[in-house]
Parts: sequence; structure tokens; C-alpha cells
Amino acid sequence: MVICYIGIGSNLGNRRDNIKLAIQKISLLNSTKVIKASRIMETLPVCGPDGQQKFLNAALKIGTNLVPKILLNKLKIIEKELGRRKTVRNGPRIIDLDILLYGDRVIKTKKLTIPHPRMFKRDFVIKPLSEVICD
Repeated sequence: MVICYIGIGSNLGNRRDNIKLAIQKISLLNSTKVIKASRIMETLPVCGPDGQQKFLNAALKIGTNLVPKILLNKLKIIEKELGRRKTVRNGPRIIDLDILLYGDRVIKTKKLTIPHPRMFKRDFVIKPLSEVICD
């Protein structure tokens, strides 16, 4: 199994339940095991339209045998199942699931960049990630 880290965010609806449901759905993916979840942290929106609600953010450490492209596809399916709809970039969302790290792989395609290109510039990613990356 490859160790991966997933970032999770929500600022619409019942944010805490959205995150808990996403974690539950990730734990049900074939060939994937949730190893550790961070605390859920409230943060201000960054770089999006004015007037958004605060986000709740968390991070997961998972083990998976899914290749990065398939894992990404599964995460996008979970987002849709939870009601995410495409709107404006960095806009409000029911759930956002991002692959932050996938083992020691470096990937740059049109649909997927690993490590996540902006994660080191965002406290709302680094703080929960630091809870699950350091065992």
C-alpha cells in the first residue's frame, strides 16, 4: 500500500457532517484504508469570492493500492455524491477533496498535480496535514 494524504474542506450546509460523510466514503473505497484523521479546524476562505462562510478543514492519512488517477476519480465521485457542483474557482462548496501527497510520487498532468501545488502556501492545509503526517 502507498501512503497518501488527502485534504478535505467544506463551507456549505452542515460542514462537519459533510466532512464526516466524506471520510466514511473514503474508508469504504476498495484497496484503501483510512489510517488517521486530523481534527476538524475552522478557517477563513482564501482566494475565493467575497462573502463566503468559513470553511471546516481536515486531512487524512490513507493507505491505498489505487493508482493516483483512479484515486482522484473516486474522490471526484464522492464529491458528486455529497452534492458538489462546479461553480466559480475557489467558490463555496459542500465538499472538496484533494490529493496532497501520494507516496513520494511527483505527478504533473492536466488533471492532477502531486504534491498539491498550493498546499505549502495554505495554513488550512498544512495545520491538519501536520497532525496526520507526524506519527
